[in-house]
Amino acid sequence: MAKPDDRSDNAEKLQNMISNTEENIRESEAYLAANAGEISQEERTNLEAKNQRREESIEGYRAEIKDESSQA
Repeated sequence: MAKPDDRSDNAEKLQNMISNTEENIRESEAYLAANAGEISQEERTNLEAKNQRREESIEGYRAEIKDESSQA
């Protein structure tokens, strides 16, 4: 038998995901700044693209939080 869908803490989980993703962005930016002369252009481009995807994920998480709060 399937478990019931409990979303009571979904907004909290989403907020934690936002915080973790923002931290990953900061760490990546710090890495880029500290190693600017030592990393290849390809690695830089890859990290910048990854941060862009992270930003898009954060927007999605925020939209989900908004959706969750409107359903409550």
